[in-house]
Amino acid sequence: MPVSTTPHPKSLKRKRAEDLGALDKRVNEIDLKEDLDAFAQLPLSQPTAAGLDSSHFKILTEIQRQAIPRGLQGFDILGAAKTGSGKTLAFLVPVLEILYRKAWTEHDGLGALILSPTRELAIQIFEVLRKIGRYHTFSAGLVIGGKSLQEERERLGRMNILVCTPGRILQHMDQTSTFEIDNLQTLVLDEADRIMDMGFQSTVDAIVEHLPKKRQTLLYSATQTKKVSDLARLSLKDPEYISVHETAGSATPSTLQQNYIVTPLPEKLDTLWSFLRSNLKSKILVFFSSGKQVRFVYESFRHMQPGISLMHLHGRQKQGARLDITSKFATSKYSCLFATDVIARGLDFPAVDWVIQLDCPEDADTYIHRVGRTARYERDGKAVLFLEPTEEEGMIKRLEQKKVTLEKIHVRQKKQQSIQSQLQNMCFKDPELKYLGQKAFISYVRSVHIQKDKDVFKLNDLPLEKFSDSLGLPGAPRIKFGKGDTMKALKNAPRGVAPSSASEADEPDSQPKETNNAREKGTRTKYDRMFERKNQDILTDHYSKLISHKAPQQSASSANDSSDEEELGFMKVKRRLSNTAVSASTSDDHTRITAPTRRDAPAHTTSGIGKNNISARATNGLLTDQALVIDSKRREKLLKSKKKLLKYQEKGKKLVYDSDGNAHEIYELEDEEKFRAQGLADAQKAGFVSREKERLKAADLVDKESVKAKRRERREKKRAKMREGGDGGEEEEGYGGGVQLVPFEEGDGDFGGLSDVEETDEICQAKKKRERQRKANFEDGEDGLEGSERLEDLEAVVSGLLNE
Repeated sequence: MPVSTTPHPKSLKRKRAEDLGALDKRVNEIDLKEDLDAFAQLPLSQPTAAGLDSSHFKILTEIQRQAIPRGLQGFDILGAAKTGSGKTLAFLVPVLEILYRKAWTEHDGLGALILSPTRELAIQIFEVLRKIGRYHTFSAGLVIGGKSLQEERERLGRMNILVCTPGRILQHMDQTSTFEIDNLQTLVLDEADRIMDMGFQSTVDAIVEHLPKKRQTLLYSATQTKKVSDLARLSLKDPEYISVHETAGSATPSTLQQNYIVTPLPEKLDTLWSFLRSNLKSKILVFFSSGKQVRFVYESFRHMQPGISLMHLHGRQKQGARLDITSKFATSKYSCLFATDVIARGLDFPAVDWVIQLDCPEDADTYIHRVGRTARYERDGKAVLFLEPTEEEGMIKRLEQKKVTLEKIHVRQKKQQSIQSQLQNMCFKDPELKYLGQKAFISYVRSVHIQKDKDVFKLNDLPLEKFSDSLGLPGAPRIKFGKGDTMKALKNAPRGVAPSSASEADEPDSQPKETNNAREKGTRTKYDRMFERKNQDILTDHYSKLISHKAPQQSASSANDSSDEEELGFMKVKRRLSNTAVSASTSDDHTRITAPTRRDAPAHTTSGIGKNNISARATNGLLTDQALVIDSKRREKLLKSKKKLLKYQEKGKKLVYDSDGNAHEIYELEDEEKFRAQGLADAQKAGFVSREKERLKAADLVDKESVKAKRRERREKKRAKMREGGDGGEEEEGYGGGVQLVPFEEGDGDFGGLSDVEETDEICQAKKKRERQRKANFEDGEDGLEGSERLEDLEAVVSGLLNE
């Protein structure tokens, strides 16, 4: 019989314990001033070193050379480096090593939390973690939304490392009672300046409140924040600031060729189309300021077929579509992706040739992150910024302050093609495309309006009318905003004067001057008639008459007046019942009344109403004091339906009885004088709300503590059972008294159980089937018979049967 060469698990555990001590000693002896060139020179564990070697990571970059040794020793780090310099490995390697040296197991809970501002970046970090951590036994998950909370809750408690977006993880912290983060060792914020800005401020503050104060915090970004308030919010302790390119002459990679073009706003799409036609054998990334612009340009160019594969990506798309588009663009050789700033940070698209910024970025930091999608890892790349003449001076000045130098280039007019007529033709034939164009126009103007830097973004100087024509729209749509001097001028303008601002719509009935000129020239085509209409938000003339502020005369004497008929248009009131026109004479339960006054009949005439000449009458006292007018057969039938008459009946009151048997309304109003004696209503309201909040907060803390206590008790019982199990228990499978988890590459392990890209439906179904089979076998007595608890139960049953 051959002898097995596999070492005993006990010996593996003892050897690993010895290795951990030696590894800690090597980490503590690191000389931070020493220049290291390769990952092999770092004191790393065998699983991490093997994962890096298998993923072909050999040479250390500058940020990795300075950040990883400090991260291994437990320092808080503020890391700033250029885009594409390897910041992801700079924090993933310390995360894995710290948990490995502390012998982290499933029962220790969450050990590392990695926050990312976007879903795409979180997925990319997770994929890198899978590659370099394939030989570790930790479990990791991806929490970015897109799946049900219940499905995530079932797996969240078993995770050692979580890569997530701020909003989704905060939701689990507030709603998932089994999610324990009391033992968190490391908090990582990738693209920290974006996470710490106003968009995520309240979310990050709430997350930090849940985390333990004693932890390691790592912040990385290409444009790092140094605000004292931000650092205080994260409770950093003597952080190490690492800026490897702070003394460099440029904030962007040296291999990046940066240019800008000054082009008027109406000519931007023409220039973009001509550029795509001239670079069909390239991989191009085009940035817009809003998702509606992305949709319009994508749909328009897709119909015109420039000769290159087109894709579009924005934040309003579903998660599955966003994943498919990013993976398709990453693997494509020649393609063009229209996108918003949702992919401007951190994402690594291989071999991007051009980064085009069709819309001016909001600040210099956004520009740096956008152009960082090309020229990564010392490769060549090109970037072009489109600037409107009013934006040139201010934006170039802001970029120079950030050590970014751009060279101005010009467009060859001979090669530029105009697509305005094609867009107009498509918008005329396709109402949906015209609608997208109107939304794109509005979203662009609003994006310029909300910018804080008014030295760069000057809304009043933009040629918006010509811009709307370049989109193929028949006039500029109305935009409902106004602020400052512009709004004040519009309010003070005379009523008869039409607004002169380009962002305000013309009056519905006003005719532009071009109309008369067109009539004088000759016959107008249907295109002329469509593009002469300036206000596209008003449907028809009769609709504008309906919403007109001129009130039509209601007197009966003007019923046949032709001017009143013109004001009312084709819509006319057939019958109107008026309580003032009804004169009644009471008789028993029914009252004979005269018909209401009509526009086409004298006021003193008593006539029948309805097809069957039903006399109008009012019913009093049937249900309430309110008179019910019966003027048609349909209303007469209403008296026979108790269900329909309920709306005329007063609502019932729910009564409660006190100890003396007196009835009171369940929501009885308090005495007025007693209420006023307690103070102002607003003060009482604020006091009541604050008291209820404190009560709910206290109850929530009690509930959470009780749940955590029960969970700790169950975990201690489980550990005690594992210790009592001896050599036959599960303790041999892991180290440190825990349970060994499935490695990263195995499909039915716990790693990435929350990720859409890692676990397929077939694997989930297979796992559920195996679990059901295991439970069935256990109930039938085929599983677990060797356990001490199962044998005791069987002995008790047998002894009971014998005594009978």
